[in-house]
Amino acid sequence: MKFNPADNIQDLQYFGEFGGVNPSISDSSTYTFLSAKTMFDTFEGNAEGCYLYSRHSSPSNLYLGEALAAMEGTETANVAASGMGAITPVLLQFCGAGNHIVSSRTIYGGTYAFMKNFLPRLNINTAFVDITKLDVVEAAITPNTKVLYCETVSNPLLEVADIEGLSKIAKKHNLKLVVDNTFSPLSVSPAKMGADVVIHSLTKFINGSSDTVGGVVCGTQEFIDSLRNVNDGASMLLGSTMDSLRASSILKNLRTLHIRIKQHSHNAQYLAERFEKDGITTVYPGLTSHPSHELYKGMINPEYGFGGMLTIDVGSLDKANELMELMQNRNLGYLAVSLGFYKTLFSAPGSSTSSEIPEDEQKEMGLTDGLIRFSIGLDNDIERTYTMMIDCIKELGIL
Repeated sequence: MKFNPADNIQDLQYFGEFGGVNPSISDSSTYTFLSAKTMFDTFEGNAEGCYLYSRHSSPSNLYLGEALAAMEGTETANVAASGMGAITPVLLQFCGAGNHIVSSRTIYGGTYAFMKNFLPRLNINTAFVDITKLDVVEAAITPNTKVLYCETVSNPLLEVADIEGLSKIAKKHNLKLVVDNTFSPLSVSPAKMGADVVIHSLTKFINGSSDTVGGVVCGTQEFIDSLRNVNDGASMLLGSTMDSLRASSILKNLRTLHIRIKQHSHNAQYLAERFEKDGITTVYPGLTSHPSHELYKGMINPEYGFGGMLTIDVGSLDKANELMELMQNRNLGYLAVSLGFYKTLFSAPGSSTSSEIPEDEQKEMGLTDGLIRFSIGLDNDIERTYTMMIDCIKELGIL
């Protein structure tokens, strides 16, 4: 049977303590035991179904982790208090002093800053490369390299990583392939293409309501157990624990993800095609003009489309700011960072979500001042939205 991540989520069945259709929330930081031996066994990780302390685990977090592991097709998952709370422990668990990472050059600014500015303090260094060129990726590998890191669709340039190709390189050199799949839940299943670890910022599309911060690491039972180890597990010891109430909230929103992703993708495809036809410089993986369109077309589950993220270039930061302010004033969305909300969100990434990347490196990778990143919302009448957006663009003389 073909792997369908949404069906896997739907097939999970949880009952609340009193027969509720939602699992009960365990609103406790610590748990009691009937015997001292059970407490000891739980601390050692040898008491299945018992809970000790919510930094270690909680029922609510485990329910959400199980659902996300089912979505990604991995053995298990560990949820965290933020996307960065998922990313940083993974890199620290795989790498120690003297080790090396090969990463895509276009990634979320916080991830870039962690690799570029923080990890060298621990004598862990990173080579940032054009992830779309497999020969360049392989040439950057050293004897000390432990991790290949990429985003399925990169933030903010929407470059597409050839996950199967990267997986072959990783296996050849005995590396771990870590993929941030935040931009493409349901559309792409990296673990099925050879990724060792799949990460999401749950804050974005998966939660979908911009009211919660969270992250998840999906992988093998062995690796997730290592992250949770009380003696040397990076997730355990760094303490990036998700609150049970937040885990419960995200689990409820996860059940509508398949409906939302289809609408995000439909609306983004429509706008991208119209913008490009109007002569606006537009980047969207669903356009045949995208350099990795055919690659991505072969990677996605077509039912969920090419995703809700697109960019346009209006020539200058001043024009970008003018346009975003005008669109917000006309109630076409919000000038805000993040993504996956029901309303369209737009920002100039060079001065916001990618501002951690030095200007010379931004120019080298093609991140221009006039670039606007759109997270397209769930608008019911996307033609109406387009008409209002294009009126704003024309009013400012961009076309």
